[in-house]
Amino acid sequence: MTVVNQAQFSTGGTDVDRRLQIGVDIGGTFTDVVLEAPQSSRVSTKVLTTHTAPELGVFAGIQSVLSQAGAEPQQVGLIVHGTTLATNALIERRGARTALLTTAGFRDVVETRSEERFEQYDLTIDLPQPLVPRKWRFGIEERVDVEGNVLKSLATDDVMRLVETLRRQEIESIAIGFLHSYRFPDHERRVRDILRASLPDLWVTMSSDVSPEMREYERFSTACANAYVQPLIASYLERLQAKLRADGMTAPLRLMLSGGGLTTVETAQRYPVRLVESGPAGGALFAASIAKQCELDRVLSFDMGGTTAKICLIDDQKPLMSRSFEVARVYRFKKGSGLPLRIPVIEMVEIGAGGGSIAGVDRLGRVTVGPESAGSEPGPACYGRGGSHPTVTDADLALGRLDAQAFAGGSFILNRDASADVLHRDIAAKQGLDVEMAAWTISEVVEENMASAARVHAIESGVALSDRTMIAFGGAAPLHALRMAEKVGINRVIIPSGAGVGSAVGFLKAPLSFEIARSQHSPLSQLDIAETKAMLNEITSDAWKVVAETAGHDRLTTSLTAFMRYAGQGHEISVPVHAFVDKADDVATLRESFEAEYLRVYSRAVPAADVELLSWAVTVSADREASAPDPSECRLRRPSPLRIDKLFDPDRGGWTEVQIYHRDSLAAGDIIDGPAVIQERETSTLITAAFRARINEWDCIDCTRKSQ
Repeated sequence: MTVVNQAQFSTGGTDVDRRLQIGVDIGGTFTDVVLEAPQSSRVSTKVLTTHTAPELGVFAGIQSVLSQAGAEPQQVGLIVHGTTLATNALIERRGARTALLTTAGFRDVVETRSEERFEQYDLTIDLPQPLVPRKWRFGIEERVDVEGNVLKSLATDDVMRLVETLRRQEIESIAIGFLHSYRFPDHERRVRDILRASLPDLWVTMSSDVSPEMREYERFSTACANAYVQPLIASYLERLQAKLRADGMTAPLRLMLSGGGLTTVETAQRYPVRLVESGPAGGALFAASIAKQCELDRVLSFDMGGTTAKICLIDDQKPLMSRSFEVARVYRFKKGSGLPLRIPVIEMVEIGAGGGSIAGVDRLGRVTVGPESAGSEPGPACYGRGGSHPTVTDADLALGRLDAQAFAGGSFILNRDASADVLHRDIAAKQGLDVEMAAWTISEVVEENMASAARVHAIESGVALSDRTMIAFGGAAPLHALRMAEKVGINRVIIPSGAGVGSAVGFLKAPLSFEIARSQHSPLSQLDIAETKAMLNEITSDAWKVVAETAGHDRLTTSLTAFMRYAGQGHEISVPVHAFVDKADDVATLRESFEAEYLRVYSRAVPAADVELLSWAVTVSADREASAPDPSECRLRRPSPLRIDKLFDPDRGGWTEVQIYHRDSLAAGDIIDGPAVIQERETSTLITAAFRARINEWDCIDCTRKSQ
């Protein structure tokens, strides 16, 4: 990225300019930090993630961008942060000693699951183990039916007797999940109050608070996950805030949510489970902002970093949303093999394909890539930090796609010999190939893995990829995006400015928002209008308070979604609702909205069938003021390359000479024919022979397939 000088960021007066904003994205390999100011250039950096103490990497990155900009900590007005810390804790089982209190007789719900088999014919199937072991799952005598009738009063004596057990077992966090508490949470609240009075240092999560929706397994699983990571996330955020304040940075810290909104540190500490997809969510928002700039309605977002690749569909400049997500899959990318979470999330598919993905040869003699990653510790072999296996980054270096002297802005030098050694030992020698062909094989395999994931996601979503534009970003995506596009039949690929730190840039475009869902299972014809109105007012008020902490009350907007299905169906669809249910006419309108949405999704409706309402979701948000850059004037020209270098491409006969450009030297209107490489501070873009690139008015590398 362009290194800016202090004059661009200072006010020129004595008052402190607090317009600077910083976005921080902690990934599995790199921590990306971006600093922006209105009407000014952007500066950014990538530092290796410090897994044992993530705040150290964050702090080092912030110091770097402030130094580049010639700015002081006091000039920063906002810090937006996304992190994989919660996700990694769930995957690696590094959370707190957690207990579950539930209705007597139901403590095994988190283990029996839904009894669905994600591998029908695997007799030795591995199921995900619950976060809470059976010895720490306790049944409490109580029972409330679906109508709210108390069939068995809460046995408070049972809870009091458990206090000593929890203390003796050194339980740090507890999840409470009772039957039907999503509508009738009184028993959960009473247990919470008893535990807090007796064990004030204990973290307590109520399922009725974190996921107040029907379906016990998903609700209990979400509550357990929240409790499991809560002490870890709370401690990390406290350490980070203390370190920032010690350096004189008093700007508010906001956390990116999995659903694409921002929230306060206090809310993030209360609902840390909502942070599990915060990094990828920022990337999807980044792609949506580029789609809006370039006036694109159908987009495939492709985010490839050091550990994983994320693929997301963006329609009408908005990413598709979901209310369910799986984490810590046993069969890492097999749907149904993970722990379900009922949280608002941007819908995407994630696969183990990143720059650090490890390559090898399996028992059948096939070259495999991922899902295991070298991460940042030790990292790929070429990092010189102890990595002993070939990775995608090692392959890209061996193919001539990366500049060993300028990787990650020149923060460290890549070792070509180390890459060649591990490629020869683990791939080439076993396959009878030379090093370059081994590297090419790794590249082809990882690109085909990503292309296959994109095809499956498109089919499951009922869309075609051929009429979509790909927006590619992340440290590794620009190196592989055009080859992937060739495989799936996409004819246009856009690499935005700042692509290497796209998720961190996306954080600075996110609205302040919060969503609360609540179940209300009822046939639409029997919907209690008064009860519905009271419930919607209650959860809207709660969501309003969360957002108003940061945004005030002036710019808040509310959106409402109903989750509905035909009677007898097993799954519901989301239906946007434009007004609160206040009278019988609104119920009729709600049915019409459902049938219109059902027709859009499934291409047919079911006339005269009963309709069921399952739950509601209210989202309160406040768009942040953001300055959009002015488009540049495009004057078509053929720029001069930085140098001529060699690139390995067997489709063109092996090693071939290609033109190398530097991104900072290019201007709007510049045209580059592939094959070529465009290098920049945080990434490099490989323009394949099938594409022609143009720098558009928004400073994006706009690649279109050459006419046949």
